[in-house]
Amino acid sequence: MSNRLEDILKEAREQLREAGDLSEIEDLRVRLLGKKSRLSQILRSMGNLSPEERKAVGKESNAARAEIENLLAERLRVLKEAHKEFRFKAERIDVTEPGNQRGLGTLHLISLTIEEISKIFMNMGYRVTEGPEVETVFHNFDALNADKNHPSRDLSDTFYITDDVLLRTQTSPVQARILKKEKPPIKIISAGRCFRCDTPDATHSPMFHQVEGLLVDEGVSMADLKGTLDSFAKQIFGLETKTKFRPHYFPFTEPSAEMDVSCFKCGGKGCRVCKGSGWIEILGCGMVHPNVLKVGGLDTEKYTGFAFGMGVERIAMLKYEVDDIRLFYENDMRFIEQFK
Repeated sequence: MSNRLEDILKEAREQLREAGDLSEIEDLRVRLLGKKSRLSQILRSMGNLSPEERKAVGKESNAARAEIENLLAERLRVLKEAHKEFRFKAERIDVTEPGNQRGLGTLHLISLTIEEISKIFMNMGYRVTEGPEVETVFHNFDALNADKNHPSRDLSDTFYITDDVLLRTQTSPVQARILKKEKPPIKIISAGRCFRCDTPDATHSPMFHQVEGLLVDEGVSMADLKGTLDSFAKQIFGLETKTKFRPHYFPFTEPSAEMDVSCFKCGGKGCRVCKGSGWIEILGCGMVHPNVLKVGGLDTEKYTGFAFGMGVERIAMLKYEVDDIRLFYENDMRFIEQFK
């Protein structure tokens, strides 16, 4: 028995000396001290020995087990220290080294344009409001005096969720909501996303942004509308900008107009930006239709107002000479970072 115990200790010392990682230590612990180890077999066979032999073998076996446990603990301590030292060296940070440069983000060109438009009108006394993107048919069409057979109601033009709920096709529903809950004087703008069933190309997108404006008070006239939008055009495109209003039709305004600005690229001489005409159409506008005012329960003999709406992408494309609307939505940082 003594020779067998000595062999076990000798083998344990050699194997622990060669153990190189923590997993090997665990394997050796099971092999040397587990239920199937040679040491356990010796202890189980002691029942066949005489009392004197059991006492001697038991003492030697316990001493051998204690030594193996000490060897395991020591080797485990050494390997943990070595592992800790390795991690210290591997994870050490040299604070004197220059760090990795991280570029700062920037607002998207659409956000920048909305912000610029909003600031111009806020300086004129307008306040910014919002409306839901998921709208009712009533607010999107009925309250805005759109005829039941108006083509904009068709499935080919509008994203319907149910028969009575849709994705708004314009920011004009904000007019109806404001008129229903507020009393004049009203002076607001609203910017946001709109949705129409368009096939994406260089100038069309099924999702786009608009800025809507509304002013309602006593004595508001078309001259106020023209003066407001002329001032806006000069602030966003330059003081030399001229404006021109052309008759148009919108269900929710009467009279209605489209506003053109003189081409800021060629000064009105004619170029590819204005397609040789010297003028660029940028928005629709008009005096609020009496039927729309009645939605808010207003006295149409007392109150009048004007409204306007412009495409944010169109303004941005014209001002920054972007020739494809899809560039706004591709999230290419090379494009976005040009407008820091």
